[in-house]
Amino acid sequence: MLKRTGYLTIAEINGLIKGEREYSLSAEQIETFDKAFDFLEDFASKKVIYGINTGFGPMAQYRVKPEEYINLQYNLIRSHSNGLGERLSPDQIKAVMVCRLHTLALGRSGVSPGIIHQLMTYLKHDILPIIYYHGGVGASGDLVQLAHVGLGLIGEGECYYKGEVVPVADALKAEGLEKAELKLRDGLAIVNGTSCMTGMAALNVKRSQHLLFWSIAASAMLNELVEAFDDSFSKELNYVKLHPGQRYVAARMRDHVKGSELIQKRHLHDFDERVEESGQIFQKKVQEYYSLRCVPQILGPVAETIDNTAETVEREMNSANDNPIISMEEENVFHGGNFHGDYIAFEMDKLKLAITKMTMLAERQLNFLMNDKLNEKFPPFLNAGVLGLNYGLQGMVFSATSTTAENQALSTSLYIHSIPCNNDNQDIVSMGANAARVAEHVIENSAQVMSLLLLALAQAADFDGLKDRLSPASKDIYRQIRSVADRVEADMPISHQLKALKDLISNEERFSDLDLNL
Repeated sequence: MLKRTGYLTIAEINGLIKGEREYSLSAEQIETFDKAFDFLEDFASKKVIYGINTGFGPMAQYRVKPEEYINLQYNLIRSHSNGLGERLSPDQIKAVMVCRLHTLALGRSGVSPGIIHQLMTYLKHDILPIIYYHGGVGASGDLVQLAHVGLGLIGEGECYYKGEVVPVADALKAEGLEKAELKLRDGLAIVNGTSCMTGMAALNVKRSQHLLFWSIAASAMLNELVEAFDDSFSKELNYVKLHPGQRYVAARMRDHVKGSELIQKRHLHDFDERVEESGQIFQKKVQEYYSLRCVPQILGPVAETIDNTAETVEREMNSANDNPIISMEEENVFHGGNFHGDYIAFEMDKLKLAITKMTMLAERQLNFLMNDKLNEKFPPFLNAGVLGLNYGLQGMVFSATSTTAENQALSTSLYIHSIPCNNDNQDIVSMGANAARVAEHVIENSAQVMSLLLLALAQAADFDGLKDRLSPASKDIYRQIRSVADRVEADMPISHQLKALKDLISNEERFSDLDLNL
């Protein structure tokens, strides 16, 4: 049981989604949001407060009669439940609900206790209101996406339940549960925040951490397979640059190749040997191509971006991102724009740029392995059959190139693509949910390209008994690859094996939070 008393982390959200933990409320939290609701109920009886006794958005200048206060909240939820496109996955919806629950429980929204307990109940019983990707602009919060959460809480709309999409009313009946009853400003409190983009962002960060693990491991293994020198990821070389990400990646590579019989030590090759007089060419490469030699410099900024993004996302997860905000200390209500999603939108744009660069590195490393003129070690396209008759892994090149190109195109910014809407009330918006959605697409593409690279690495390791001379860490990577994908000898479709590899990459749990303080 996760006793919620403090800071919610991305790791905790991951644990909640996997069923390893259950969200619970501390006595302090319960007391706080109970008092906040009581305060707001009393305060609203004497003051004009947006969203309680006024209309919403451009309609805020219209007074609402007391007998219509509750209908106002239902009207908001129902009128904004008009999302389009694909559905968010069950894991994404869980993350969204946890983020909304956590921010409402801070006691700064004045939501009724019943809504918080209803969110907890739905999570406990795995009733997940359907949310659609399209609809929110990320200012005034994720209005449309979170309206669908609210629709589910009041027993309407559809939900994921026991692996199927069913009416929420049916899921409630099956579990013997009641729908929530909206009070005071519950409708506005549910929809007016960044919890959809933030929940999606949290899962994007976790998957990015997994991808970084695999990219570093694949890069180290590639250096082994071509018997590269160790100085490109040495401490001596990388510590003269002051970037913690670069130092981190180099250190992980050094750890990875420990025990390798293939990595060469620079000090054992001084290159004073005589060269052939006719060609004046060294028989051994003095240094490798950039996709092998510059890995710390390329992945270092990626590591730092993931680390910074994680920190920003966790700050937003733990923030009150509603409007208006209640201050019981000041005995007042403050109107403003904490629902604006620029922090998440900007971080998702930065994250997808970093992941796209990681994808580009993987594609170039794959190209190096496939091109016998570059690696000067393996047959063309790692062909284990008959050259000319068989084609090895040649078909994978096209998939890697096209998917990488799509990531490059998707890397344009959503953060700066504001379009005024809502009768110009929302005249500059964040597009945070869009940014998180596109970042998710980029991450998925990157995992696909990484699966191609990993299969090629295992294929290369099978030549000349190289796999037996790999480091223990690379042998473990080889074993994991081979647990889901066989060596390719005869020409055959391999999409199912690549899908299994992609799933392996996405679910790797040995790598969690970054520690760049080396």
